[in-house]
Order: sequence, then C-alpha cells, then structure tokens
Amino acid sequence: MPLISRLSARLQNHPKRVIFAEGADPRVIQAARQFATKKLGVPVLLGDRQRIKLNAARLNVRLDDIRILEPERSDELKGFAEKLESIQKYGGTNLQGDPKELALNPNYFACLMVATGGADALISGATTHAASGLRAVLQTMPRQSGVETVSSMQILESEEGRFGHEGVLFLADCGVIPEPTSAQLADIAVTTAGLAGHLTNSRPKVALLAFTTHASNPRLDSVKRVQAATELARRKARELSIVCDIDGEMQADAAINPFAAQSKEVAGAVAGRASVLVFPDLNSGNIASKLAQHIADIPAYGQILTGLERPAAEISRGASAHDIFGTAVIVASQAVDRAYLYPSATETGKA
Repeated sequence: MPLISRLSARLQNHPKRVIFAEGADPRVIQAARQFATKKLGVPVLLGDRQRIKLNAARLNVRLDDIRILEPERSDELKGFAEKLESIQKYGGTNLQGDPKELALNPNYFACLMVATGGADALISGATTHAASGLRAVLQTMPRQSGVETVSSMQILESEEGRFGHEGVLFLADCGVIPEPTSAQLADIAVTTAGLAGHLTNSRPKVALLAFTTHASNPRLDSVKRVQAATELARRKARELSIVCDIDGEMQADAAINPFAAQSKEVAGAVAGRASVLVFPDLNSGNIASKLAQHIADIPAYGQILTGLERPAAEISRGASAHDIFGTAVIVASQAVDRAYLYPSATETGKA
C-alpha cells in the first residue's frame, strides 16, 4: 500500500488541524476537500472568505467541514501581534516591521497558529516564493531540541518499490541551506532520519552522498566535509536516541542499488538499501529531486521542513492538488505521536 494511503488510514483515528496559508488557491481548496472528505482532520483555509467561496463554487467543491479564517477578523490577531512584538524584543531573530502588519501576513499568521497550538501543522508556498514562507518559519517557530539546523526534505515514492523503504525515498536538503557545513549536514541527516522512521515505522538507512565512496585520502574539501558529517551524524543520532544506520561518503548508485554496491565492494547496512539520501549541497539536492519528478514521473511530496518542534511544509508553486494533499497527510501524521500512529510496534525503530 502506498505511503499516503497507509498514513491516511491511520490518521483517521487521530485527525489533525492543518492550516493552509494560501487558502484561496484552487489547488489548496481541492486538497482541503479531499483531506476533509477522508475524515483526516479539519483543513483551515486562510484568506478572504468571499474569494475562497467563489473559487470553491467555480470548482464545484463543497466547503463543509472546512474552516475558513480571515486574519483581519480573527480573535487571535491581537495576541499574535503581541507575540511578534515579544519576538522582536527577546527572540534573537532579525524580525523587522510593524508587528500588527506582520500578524496580518498569512505566512506569519499560519506559523503563529501552529506555534501557539491553534493548529497542528501548516502548509505554505503555493503562490509565494519559498523565501517568504521560510522567513516566517525561521523567525517564529521553535527548533527541535538538540538541533540547530532547519532544513527540508522531499519524499519520493515508486509504486514498483524499486528503491528506499518499500519504494519510499527521503531526499535532504532540497530547499533550504545552499552550502551546509559538516555540522549542518549531520543535523540534516539525523532530523530526516527521525522523521523517516516516524512516517514509515522502519529503521532508516541514511547515506551521505558524494561523488566518491569511502575515499581513503580525499583531496577535495567537499568530500572531507561529508566524511566529517558522517561521524558527527552517528554521534548525534546516539545522543538524540534516533535509531538508524548511517554511512558515508557514498555515491548515489552504491547507496540505492544493491548490484552497484556489490560491484563496487561497498558493504554495510546502508549499501544498496538507503532510504534517506543526504546531499552535499542544495544544488545537487534540488536538481536531483526535480529530475526524478519530471523525468521518471515519480510522485513527490514536500518540501517538509525538519529541525522544528512543529510540523510545517513549504511546497513548490508548481505543486498539484494531489501533491498538496499528500503533503498535508504527511505533516498531519508528523503531528501524531509515533506510538499512536503505529500502536502495534513493539520497539521504536525495530518494526
């Protein structure tokens, strides 16, 4: 069964509230309808009520069981402005502007809804540049304990199950950090592994990628950085009690193809069976994910932000309603404790 179908079935027992920053977008409205129809929780559409109703009518989409929220008419607005003012004074961020005006911004409003418990997860990015949504997230939402880095991952799924965990492959970082340091790569590896394990109830196998595999005397700093990150990631995974296998540096084919791994004499728990691929930089991660989607025509969900205390996603402006629905299922499932999402699992990481 595909990952989104599996998670949807489990989410019906633990419905969540997902807030969409661009609630009037037709694709968002369609995704919200599907989320509500499947009884996965309550979609919250931010935006002008009349515009949302008009777009829904044009699509012949019902709005029952979907909440519409207009920031300027919300009871939370005053409190959110005060929260932003406090962040400006004491939050240690570069938050600029009038707090009252910022609170009206859908990206900031959605982030504060999740940060204060008014919603369980958020999705933004359908109509805005990624930097706009990310800025709000980075300035308002708390980090995961023990992690300094906020990054992102994309989830690819093949129905044939030819790679990853039952056809599911997690790619990181594909959307946030242009040139990650070794410490940042280590954070990316463990936070992605943690979420991969949460969503699949499996032991993630993490490969930190490069153009070489286990080079004994690497000359390039880029390879040395990945090697150092591998050791840091193993240590951090132990510190955070994230159960996973980590290896690197490793070429992509040796990471996901058992025959390639065997031919290159690469051994270990990860070789040929990686379910999490950590790219050395944003260029390679973003390019690889786009090629996989558009050449191999593989369903993709995300970007899912990692390193945060609360679930959030920054989707592409080119995302379809299907992509947005799948991403909503993922962030909603992320908000469910793993023990409840997979109650039959006997031991974390061993199922």
